[in-house]
Amino acid sequence: MDEEYDVIVLGTGLKECILSGLLSVDGLKVLHMDRNDYYGGESTSLNLIQLWKKFRGNDKPPAHMGSSRDYNVDMIPKFMMANGTLVRVLIHTDVTKYLYFKAVDGSFVFNKGKVHKVPATDMEALKSPLMGIFEKRRARKFFLYVQTYDEKDPKTHEGMDLTRVSTKDLIAKYGLDDNTVDFIGHALALHRDDRYLDEPALDTVKRMKLYAESLARFQGGSPYIYPLYGLGELPQAFARLSAVYGGTYMLNKPECKVEYDDEGKVCGVTSEGETARCKKVVCDPSYLPNKVRRIGKVARAIAVMSHPIPNTNDSHSVQIILPQKQLGQAETDHPETELKPGIDLLGSVDEIFFDIYYRYEPVNEPSLDNCFISTSYDATTHFESTVTDVLKMYTMITGKVVDLSVDLSAASAAEE
Repeated sequence: MDEEYDVIVLGTGLKECILSGLLSVDGLKVLHMDRNDYYGGESTSLNLIQLWKKFRGNDKPPAHMGSSRDYNVDMIPKFMMANGTLVRVLIHTDVTKYLYFKAVDGSFVFNKGKVHKVPATDMEALKSPLMGIFEKRRARKFFLYVQTYDEKDPKTHEGMDLTRVSTKDLIAKYGLDDNTVDFIGHALALHRDDRYLDEPALDTVKRMKLYAESLARFQGGSPYIYPLYGLGELPQAFARLSAVYGGTYMLNKPECKVEYDDEGKVCGVTSEGETARCKKVVCDPSYLPNKVRRIGKVARAIAVMSHPIPNTNDSHSVQIILPQKQLGQAETDHPETELKPGIDLLGSVDEIFFDIYYRYEPVNEPSLDNCFISTSYDATTHFESTVTDVLKMYTMITGKVVDLSVDLSAASAAEE
């Protein structure tokens, strides 16, 4: 281990693995270590035995649930937007060849106590009970505006500067009611709260366009795709990429201690009495707790069921969005209470696990200490924010920008 590396990466979460892949492809000498004996860090997928060990201590999973290895339970479940940034990174790096994907059956939204499919086509929109007939006409005009909107072509802007006009004002121009706004903001633009209404409309329009483009990609009932064998496949696929380009991997390395020189710059990492020297360290917040601060927490429930979710057309894989307005509840310290409206939609549940984790972000100055720390995974249901963080870190580490103008049809060919 007593060698010198350009970069040492600590933790094999998705963000760290994408970075070690990209840096190895760039020709940097990378050493990648993890204190765990499995890949994925926080964003891993567990089998049944691992799941029980994490949440139930010494208990063993019930025999009737079958083979432990048939289960891949994501600790941070997210879908991939079919036309999103993660897919572009996968194609850019050719990591698609290590993965099999499946299109997700549908996206649904909770509205006035019922679950409705998010319309995926014009026909579905006309039939949808989410809006009345006149509201549908108004909404259609707004959707057409969004569809034809092109940031670079002022002719499509209808006299509005979306970097200045708020989302609320843009939507008001089309006379849409609160219910429709709620649906657009949360089920299409996928905002997590209502702050977007007072922010410039450009972000919301871009999010709606990404949704529509992703929906069109695989002609499925939703804009999402998902790795066939769970999200734990993603970090491993980027780790394979890194290894192909000469990256070195060491799992099960306890107490990876970051070492600094007299100027406070990173100079190596020590584990089990051996020190590997390096110029830069990339890691998740758990490896440098004194250089991060807490920025919130995420509550999750993991439910094991033996039937599809009721009212979702027997879909095998779905997303159901519950906009805050539809629930009218505040945050508490009890995840069971907060998550109840979602859990109530599931029908009978065989097993359920609750998890709360804190989120952290870096507070160090990487130009002074050469430590590049990722931000904890957020509660969004897809990977856009995850990859944005990775690309920002990549630019800070290398001074370069990843070119993601890739041929997306290449991914369709790799599709099942």
